[in-house]
Amino acid sequence: MEFKSLKNIETSFRQIRTMGIVFVSLCALVTGYALWSSYRFAERQREKIYVLDNGKSLILALSQDLSQNRPVEAKEHIRRFHELFFTLSPDKAAIESNIRRALFLCDESAFRYYKDWEEKGYYNRIISANINQSIRVDSVACDFNHYPYVVTTYARQSLVRSSNITERSLVTRCRLLNSVRSDNNPHGFTMEQFNILENRDLRTIER
Repeated sequence: MEFKSLKNIETSFRQIRTMGIVFVSLCALVTGYALWSSYRFAERQREKIYVLDNGKSLILALSQDLSQNRPVEAKEHIRRFHELFFTLSPDKAAIESNIRRALFLCDESAFRYYKDWEEKGYYNRIISANINQSIRVDSVACDFNHYPYVVTTYARQSLVRSSNITERSLVTRCRLLNSVRSDNNPHGFTMEQFNILENRDLRTIER
């Protein structure tokens, strides 16, 4: 009878120990999940920004990693430069304004093209012949696997005269460097070694 009592006590002890281990394990799992959930919640809250709209109301905005937008910003930087540098109207002040804004986005390589065309009278011919030159960027190929980024741009130019419209193929290449953001350079890039690979007439349409 005494041996049976000892056996029952040993069995009960094993059961209690097993239940204790299971209970501690469950507590550890619940605690771990609670900590993980709290961390995730805190991370999501840090992504939210509340912006005061003219001192009247709060607007919820979401923040994200700047590196995710760099490829998009790089292509937009290239597009903006080409639009400013190659969009010309028969107005000296407008040409100088566009060129000045474009040169904030590139190094002296673009300035050399500008001075060369100016010395050859290109801008004076645009003004005297009343030509409107516009550009459409078809694609921007950028290699983001190596820094500085090598960018090739494919675009079409249109030169509109009173008698005809000339279409040109424009292909350029440059290297893109990270730079400081400013009012004149909102995307924070600088183009260097800008080079025109192709600039040839495709067709002329009589008007």
